[in-house]
Amino acid sequence: MFKIGLCSVTFRNLPVEEVIRAAKEAEIQGIEWGGDIHVPPGNLEQAETVAALTEDAGMEVTSYGSYYRLGETEDASFETILQTAVKLKAPSIRVWAGRKGSNEVTETDWRTIVEDARRIGDLSKERDIQINLEYHGRTLTDTVQSATRLMKEINHENISLYWQPALFETVEERKNSINQIKPWLTHVHVFHWKIIDGSRIVYSFSEGTNDWKGYLAELEKDDGVRYLMIEFVKGDRVEQFWDDVGVLKGLMNE
Repeated sequence: MFKIGLCSVTFRNLPVEEVIRAAKEAEIQGIEWGGDIHVPPGNLEQAETVAALTEDAGMEVTSYGSYYRLGETEDASFETILQTAVKLKAPSIRVWAGRKGSNEVTETDWRTIVEDARRIGDLSKERDIQINLEYHGRTLTDTVQSATRLMKEINHENISLYWQPALFETVEERKNSINQIKPWLTHVHVFHWKIIDGSRIVYSFSEGTNDWKGYLAELEKDDGVRYLMIEFVKGDRVEQFWDDVGVLKGLMNE
C-alpha cells in the first residue's frame, strides 16, 4: 500500500505552519520533517510543537530526516537526534551511511560504519523507532552492490533502507536495484531531477511519468505501508508541489 508524503526540506524557505498548510491542501498523508531547518536536533520544544501541528492537520510524521552520518561524531550526537525524534513522535529516523563513496572507503571505514549502525539500531529499538539509511551518492549506499553488502553486514532487524533513483543510472538499472534491495526497503524519496554541471535541475514530475510507472510497478508492496515522499519541486513552488502530487496520485490509481 502506498501513501504520499512530503520531505519538509523541499520547502526549507517556508515556516512549519506553511509547510503543513501546503501538505494539507494537497491531501497527502504524512511529512518527513528535516533536522536542518524545521526540527533542529536538541530543540525538543520545537519537535513537540511540530508533532502536535502535524497531528492536528490530520497527517502523520513519517520520519525524522536527520543528517547523522554513521561513524561520525562531529555534529549532533545520535543520542540528541533520538531524543528529538521521540518528541517529534517519529516512527523512524533517516541517517546517512558515512561521508565517502563505496569506491573511496577502506575496510576500516566499513567496520566503523557497520558498528555504529548496530549501535544506533540498538538505541533506537529501545524507543521503538526504526533506522532508515538514505540511498544516496557519496555514501556506502551509492550503488546497489554496496548497499546490499552493507545491509547484510549490519544485519540488524531495526535498520532498513530507503530508495530513490540513482542519478547516473538508467531506468532499467534503477528498477533492478529496487528488486535487489527489497528485503530491506521501506520508503521512497520521489523526485524528477538531474545534476547538470554540478547543479541540481528540477523538472515537473509530469516529465518523469514514464520512468516512475516502471518504478512504482517494482515498488508495490503486498503488506504494510510504503510512503512515497516528494523531495524537491521545480522552482520550489507550492503550486508545483500540488501539481506533482496530482500526477503521482494519477500514477498510483492506474
